[in-house]
Amino acid sequence: MKHYLASFAVGLLLFGAAQPTSAAVLERGPYLQTPTSASMVLKWRTDTPTDSVVNFGDAPTNLTSTVSTPTLTTEHEITVTGLAPDTRYYYSVGSSAETLSGGNSGQFFTTAPVPGTTKPTRVWIIGDSGTANASAAAVRDAYKTSTGSTVTDLWLMLGDNAYPDGIDSQYQAAVFDIYPDLLRKIPLWPTLGNHDGHTADSATQAGPYYDIFTLPTNGEAGGLPSGTEAYFSFDYGNIHFVNLESYETDRSPGGAMMTWLANDLAANDKEWVIAFWHHPPYTKGSHNSDTEGRLIDMRQNALPILESHGVDLVLSGHSHSYERSHLIDGHYGHSSTLTGAMVLDNGGGRETGAGAYDKPVGGTNAGAVYAVAGSSGKVSGGSLDHPAMFASISSLGSMILEVNGNRLDAQFIDESGNVDDNFTIIKGDDTTPPIINKTEADDASSVTVTYSEKVDVTSAQNIANYAIDNGVTISAATLAADERTVTLDTSALTEGVEHTLTVNNVDDIAGNTIAANSQSQFTFVVIQTKDFQDGVAPTTAYAGTRDAY
Repeated sequence: MKHYLASFAVGLLLFGAAQPTSAAVLERGPYLQTPTSASMVLKWRTDTPTDSVVNFGDAPTNLTSTVSTPTLTTEHEITVTGLAPDTRYYYSVGSSAETLSGGNSGQFFTTAPVPGTTKPTRVWIIGDSGTANASAAAVRDAYKTSTGSTVTDLWLMLGDNAYPDGIDSQYQAAVFDIYPDLLRKIPLWPTLGNHDGHTADSATQAGPYYDIFTLPTNGEAGGLPSGTEAYFSFDYGNIHFVNLESYETDRSPGGAMMTWLANDLAANDKEWVIAFWHHPPYTKGSHNSDTEGRLIDMRQNALPILESHGVDLVLSGHSHSYERSHLIDGHYGHSSTLTGAMVLDNGGGRETGAGAYDKPVGGTNAGAVYAVAGSSGKVSGGSLDHPAMFASISSLGSMILEVNGNRLDAQFIDESGNVDDNFTIIKGDDTTPPIINKTEADDASSVTVTYSEKVDVTSAQNIANYAIDNGVTISAATLAADERTVTLDTSALTEGVEHTLTVNNVDDIAGNTIAANSQSQFTFVVIQTKDFQDGVAPTTAYAGTRDAY
């Protein structure tokens, strides 16, 4: 009997002390969701059920604040509240029995700034990244090398986050195993792609995508409540982000999503509007926006609402390429219907070229840039010749977006870290005078002058505003359709003689006048076509016996 009672007592002690019987293993995360100026959601997964504990503080060795929940679970989610805006907090996650991750300089989160305030903001953007392979890793590593120690504030994932079907194990391989260190310190905002949608249901917000991500439904991070995680908006400083669901949610003009979109944008008072979803309104990559229904729906139904409320940048994936438009407005039809009037600025938006894109603050239908960034996991070709696009590139890569006050700068960096495209949008009153970007002699009697921005037609075509040295006279000045380029008809130019063009009193379209006596040098060179190799081609198709100099 004594033996029985002793065994019973020992059994009680073991039963009470062995929850769990061994240390938990961290299988996923931690990762950051739904950042606001006063809160952050932290999530992680363990192999065995435990309670959930987050410790946080102002230094890795000073994690003096704690949030916990006693519920035993393998899927842990803690919302830390009462935080100061725009503040870095170091943190650890685990249970009441042990710390599983954190307490070091590489694990932290930063709260959002107060909505409406200006803060330099860096955003990393990847699309169709869910390949879980060396290509995705190369894009990741190129970004990490490029950004260096610069803090990334937000991270957008443009859909097809986990191939081929968006099941949990594919998310583990394509997201959590590829980006573990980034997930611990950069809040991630995803959107649903068609491959993610194979196992997700937006109507019920069920499936791996909706289980893995915690997204706002009631305006928790700013914007108008949507009532669903499928589409929503959020604010970060002076930026209003809009996330739409282009795969299986009703895309009709009178549907719930488009109705919400119009109401959300009508209530917005932030300076910048950036929208993102999976299916691009314009593309000629591995998909065709002229023939595919979801792409047509988003172009015809979402774009008029967005543009009427001053959207600045629209980001999508789906086509496995990088494509980026001019500053455009009002193009809702087939690609063949694009007109010059819809292209508000046909330059590249580059300050080193034709100049940044200029937009007024709060302007409606003032133009937007559309980017397809769907090559973060693979490239799949296509004709890449949509007429709305300034750049069309078949390379692996990702986008970096930086917003600071009234300035937005964007880059596409390839898997080797090269900057293959860039553009700038500047909002507000234009107070910068035009400058001469380039002067060239097209032939023996004409000179082309290219300005940094659009110029006033009257002043640009006044020949009294131009002078060329060495006795060259000017008989006419004609402004091109791009409103940046002026062709001067001149008296005969002498080959090989360097000339100086002097310009005065030319205004940009905002009324800023070019600096007095602005000058640019040019030389007239005769282009000659020469035969070589005795003009003999090895085959009839060979064109290498002639060249232009």
